[in-house]
Amino acid sequence: MSIPDDYLERVYAGVLGKIIGVYLGRPFENWTYERITSELGEIQYYVHEKLNKLLVVPDDDISGTFTFMRALWDYGCTREITPAQIGQTWLNYLIEGRTILWWGGKGNSTEHTAFLNLKNGIQAPLSGSAATNGKVISEQIGAQIFIDGWAMVAPGDPELSADLARRASSVSHDGEAVFAAQLLAAMEALAFVESNLDRLLDTGLSLIPSSSSIFRLVNELRDWRINESDWHKTRARIANKYGYDKYPGNCHVIPNHALIHLALLYGNDDFQKSLMIVNTAGWDTDCNSGNVGCLLGIKNGLEGIGNNPDWRGPVADRLYLSSADSGSAISDAVSVAYNITNTGRALLGERKITPKGGVRFHFELPGSLMGFQPADYSEGRGVIKIENVSGHSLEGNHSLALRYKHFEPGQRSRVTTPTFIPREMASYLSPYSLQASPTLYPGQTIKSRVSADPENMSPVICSVIIYRYSQQDELEIVHGPDFNLEPGTEHIFAWCIPDQEGAPICQAGIEISSPQPANGTIYLDYMTWDGTPDVTLTHPQSGGALWRRAWVEGVDQLIPWTGSPGLLKLVQNRGRGLLIQGTREWTDYQVEATITPHLVNLTGIAIRVQGMCRYYALLIYADQRARLVKVLDGEKVLAESDFVWEFYQPVRLRLQAMGDRLQGWVNDVHIFDYLDSEPLLEGGGIGLVCEEGCISFGPVLIRPASIGPTSASSKSLSNG
Repeated sequence: MSIPDDYLERVYAGVLGKIIGVYLGRPFENWTYERITSELGEIQYYVHEKLNKLLVVPDDDISGTFTFMRALWDYGCTREITPAQIGQTWLNYLIEGRTILWWGGKGNSTEHTAFLNLKNGIQAPLSGSAATNGKVISEQIGAQIFIDGWAMVAPGDPELSADLARRASSVSHDGEAVFAAQLLAAMEALAFVESNLDRLLDTGLSLIPSSSSIFRLVNELRDWRINESDWHKTRARIANKYGYDKYPGNCHVIPNHALIHLALLYGNDDFQKSLMIVNTAGWDTDCNSGNVGCLLGIKNGLEGIGNNPDWRGPVADRLYLSSADSGSAISDAVSVAYNITNTGRALLGERKITPKGGVRFHFELPGSLMGFQPADYSEGRGVIKIENVSGHSLEGNHSLALRYKHFEPGQRSRVTTPTFIPREMASYLSPYSLQASPTLYPGQTIKSRVSADPENMSPVICSVIIYRYSQQDELEIVHGPDFNLEPGTEHIFAWCIPDQEGAPICQAGIEISSPQPANGTIYLDYMTWDGTPDVTLTHPQSGGALWRRAWVEGVDQLIPWTGSPGLLKLVQNRGRGLLIQGTREWTDYQVEATITPHLVNLTGIAIRVQGMCRYYALLIYADQRARLVKVLDGEKVLAESDFVWEFYQPVRLRLQAMGDRLQGWVNDVHIFDYLDSEPLLEGGGIGLVCEEGCISFGPVLIRPASIGPTSASSKSLSNG
């Protein structure tokens, strides 16, 4: 199977269709048709403001869709990925009660039930089977929700897509739920190369059992469409024959699957009309709307989403992937689209594509904003507008135009993108919490290229900026060096982020100002950052509480320790917990922390953390041993040594990774020096580890890796 020429752009349209659909339907999820039409009317556009809700929010439909498919990368991008490996991916990226899923309890929430099965050693596909969980639990809607990513890695190959969908769905579902997921996945995969809806349906139906309820339902709806032109009347027939009252459970797949096809059959291939139908029809609106939006995005491309109304502008590509992979949470549709596309290319043996040399923000896809928006503050409000444009790039085809009008002396305008939990999300209440670490840290270097349009009437002063959370968690701006940008000139910034005294960085962007009245355009070619952080993670001197949110809480409790200001306590009641911070881009570095064990089976520090079940760690155990371990589909002890320790006596631990070399220190004594063999965990954040007990810890130091001793000490150690 060859890759379609417009594969990347159609994936991007599919991702946009998915998130637009979810954001559109999220504010009134689980409302009935009657309530929607009575209180909101037909859903023609976003209604979040009418309901006093945010537009861009964390949601299981988005996080699960684009997180679970990481199993492909984690297991070598092979077509032979197994249900058990996808199930292990659930255990790695899910934090019980906090990320991705509706944690409704065993026997109530299908996905929570499957997670508990996995946690208790029941591997997929038994974890989601009807034999394990019963028919009702196993045939709810979740498999259908999470399926789009598996389709988009198989462009033009419905058979592969349906098979991947079967394997992924079986982690948590069975029966009709799996058939529904396979049907939609096959349609989406074929939509890369086929635009006729009937042919998409015929192909999808050919890949599921003709005896299934899903098969009969879809064919019945097609017959109804031939004889009835009014979608409202067909919706009423669906409610009468396939309504929620006909199926037990919280959110059965059959009624919602019917509404997806209602929208496709009556939507006349129109993005807005199809989303209007599926959302006005009610029930699980964000899930159904997300599936419809994704399919139409793939099938009709960016032009099919259109600009009237403006679906893309308010979203600005923003999305959240709340998981135990702490640094991936603050994301955007372009980054996700490239990840999916490169996964699909890898499955076909093709090389990765990395625009503009692999920079973080490149704007290479038409209309993309990658989270950038004008900063909303009184001094600069309304002065600047942004637009993705062709040209004005050294290595690419697109850039971000910053157009300013009636710019007066003393005014400053800023365009920024989020790097951490946005201020409006700080107090957001939802079943789907946002677990996220910053993506930018002190010690890293921001690089950015800007150029001024030759037609500008005067020079402007341009600088790279960041925002950090300071007192009372208010935004505080920090400026990089200024540059006087004359018309027709360019400048490349390189600014190493200085120490922020523990305050997390929440935005990065560009500021412009002018000493005289000005109209004109500045082009942002790219913005990126790299390098190892040089940072101390601690309670900021400026106070506030959001610095604690920079830690992704894979533990039962994270609480201040009143015994010593600035310290935190971790509590893990059962099993092992991790407190995580950092990103996958961190590779060669060292982490140091002083840990006081209160009552605990084991504790320590972790490095290159890629979730709850993928990391290296330096641990001290209750059997008075120190061990260097690798956690990857189980736990392997790489090295160990005697070490006597006591409760309430602090232990200073340091762990370093440099390439395949791992080194560990306990109380400044170098005890471990180990070369790891394949598979090597090449990058990831840091973690504090606690197993069944309580620990406290103070500042955590992250520094660039340095050359250490060539061999480990062989002597036994004692605390103190």
